[in-house]
Amino acid sequence: MPNRRKRATIREVAQATGLSPAAVSYALRGIQTSEETQERVRAAAEELGYEAHPIARALASGRTGMVGLLCGSLGDYWQQSLAVGIGRELLARDRYALIVDAGNDPGRELALARQLRDQRVDGLIVQPLDPSAELWAELAESTPVVSIGDALRGDHSQGEVVFDNRRGVTLALEHLHSLGHRRVAVFSPTLAGTPDRPADVHVNAEAERLGLEVDLIVAPQSLPEATEVATRVLADRDRPSAVFCFSDSIAYGVYAATRELGLAVPGDVAVCGYDNHPMSALLTPPLTTVDWDIDGIVAAAVRLVVEVIDGTPRRRRVVREPNLRVRASTG
Repeated sequence: MPNRRKRATIREVAQATGLSPAAVSYALRGIQTSEETQERVRAAAEELGYEAHPIARALASGRTGMVGLLCGSLGDYWQQSLAVGIGRELLARDRYALIVDAGNDPGRELALARQLRDQRVDGLIVQPLDPSAELWAELAESTPVVSIGDALRGDHSQGEVVFDNRRGVTLALEHLHSLGHRRVAVFSPTLAGTPDRPADVHVNAEAERLGLEVDLIVAPQSLPEATEVATRVLADRDRPSAVFCFSDSIAYGVYAATRELGLAVPGDVAVCGYDNHPMSALLTPPLTTVDWDIDGIVAAAVRLVVEVIDGTPRRRRVVREPNLRVRASTG
């Protein structure tokens, strides 16, 4: 019968690091210790094969070790990358992500948020479809909530990683304006039930300032649906000379539509995206897009939710500044 390796204890990790068992416990949970100490303890724990028993840990702390991640739509490739990054970052902090997909349905989003609360997740990270929903205030009373992208209306989250959408929109539209475009189609995933999102509001304001004629068009983030919308718009003889998409996933649909219609990018239509997914640099031609630094977003969101869970919040609001990655899709 093969020998089974004995589970290492927290005291053995303490002996290996020269710390007390309590200090090791704090470091493994990412609290009350420096990042250097936390890294040293995690390295020793991994080398020794130490694993905290999840049931014992939950009983002792009153926590599940689970953080809910509520995605607006995993049909969006950027949100897929965001989910992967947050899952890995939480795991590095000895926590686990429970990932659910609202499927671009605001009603489903709220139902899933309630389910995550009822499953007693320690915290919730959400990229909200409907930031104005009244439910967020109710959830925040019992569960730490951190939003990504848009702030929850009424100041109800315990943390937020928000985008400077005014600056992002300005960068994209000024770039297209400088290239001589005066009529631009703007494809947005915003639904009729979730109006007045900041990015859409900024489009109208910036278009008026620059003297652009803008058509704001709803386009889902899934590739087939985005392709269908783009094909309908670009098949018109009076088509816009440029398309600005509030998601690189939507821009991929525009590329597919141009191929179906025999149009050239950027010769017949310039295309600009909004989140710099890694695939965007590999397209032919490479996609011009607004970059929000997804690694920085992941790190900030996880840090905020973990600090609130552990009762050690230092910052509540992180604002991400954009950069425009100019590539060949705009000429």
